[in-house]
Amino acid sequence: MSAGTLPSFDPRDPLGLDDLLDPEDLAVRDTMRQWAADRVLPHVADWFERGEVPGIRELARELGSIGALGMSLTGYGCAGASPIQYGLACLELEAADSGIRSLMSVQGSLSMYAIHRFGSEEQKQRWLPRMAAGEVIGCFGLTEPDHGSDPAGMRTYAKRDGSDWVLTGRKMWITNGSVAGVAVVWARTDEGIRGFVVPTDAPGFSAPDIKHKWSLRASVTSELVLDEVRLPADAVLPEVTGLRGPLSCLGHARYGIIWGSMGAARSAFESALDYAREREQFGRPIGGFQLTQAKLADMALELHKGILLAHHLGRRMEAGRLRPEQVSFGKLNNVREAIEICRTARTILGANGISLEYPVMRHATNLESVLTYEGTVEMHQLVLGKALTRIDAFR
Repeated sequence: MSAGTLPSFDPRDPLGLDDLLDPEDLAVRDTMRQWAADRVLPHVADWFERGEVPGIRELARELGSIGALGMSLTGYGCAGASPIQYGLACLELEAADSGIRSLMSVQGSLSMYAIHRFGSEEQKQRWLPRMAAGEVIGCFGLTEPDHGSDPAGMRTYAKRDGSDWVLTGRKMWITNGSVAGVAVVWARTDEGIRGFVVPTDAPGFSAPDIKHKWSLRASVTSELVLDEVRLPADAVLPEVTGLRGPLSCLGHARYGIIWGSMGAARSAFESALDYAREREQFGRPIGGFQLTQAKLADMALELHKGILLAHHLGRRMEAGRLRPEQVSFGKLNNVREAIEICRTARTILGANGISLEYPVMRHATNLESVLTYEGTVEMHQLVLGKALTRIDAFR
């Protein structure tokens, strides 16, 4: 390009954010986008309508084969990708469906991350290579039927019996639960809250699926039931005691949501943009009317500001400077804005917006779950409120 010549304006990248990505970043993004286009998009509307994902274990193995599982971790067969590359992978998967991104996030950022950061060397060697390859699916048991935003009140309890541990309790809304080969379960003990690596074939462990969901329907969601599950002494994660363990895992997963939610928003925005160019009313495309253009402009603003925010937080994570309050900032903003983008896109599509022929309503309903899990709006508002005022309003 000659000096003084401006690049052309790209309606799908109006701020030129691709300029922030290096060739390796672009390669990761393009690999994930192509995989989602080939393996998810042709089928996901049907999966969503049916409320099941046939062949989910095969999808996990495929994600493992392209390095997407535990991709931000190092060693043990993990890709060692940068925070930006992990974020781009989340964005591309959630542009296909939040449920598929959740499969990757729970595997890598929750269950694998917990073992990688807090596990023994034997636990890491036993589980992480097979999980990175997608041969074993993991789940993460923290939320309970009566304790979501206040995990300190959990009732699941692990008691010592000789050298063994015996776990009793229930966990709720657990992604991957019934297809998992291993569960990272957090429980109260006489020593404080501890994490346990639980093979799901252990006697007393069961994971009945949760039915009748109207969100994340292309995702496995289960209850975990632990009925005096006996585990050896070395099942406990040795390197952490207290809520610091599960909360640090959630922080890592929330970072992926900051990116992922923008994938759902991008899909809805691009659907609305294409529709507005093609749909004719009153003798011309509806994209030629001022009110429709105002909607598209506002959607583009929030979408690309959200991606820019995600990129900034990724650079802070890369530098070891990302604070939990900043993760709350990103999760709160980006998921809220993603839902609003989907709702606005639905209005542009009119009645067609509620059809599974288009992705908009599917993304909107999925994001209602993403808004709630790993910290509700209210909890992230309070995290930021405490940081801003230095006054704790939680209790």
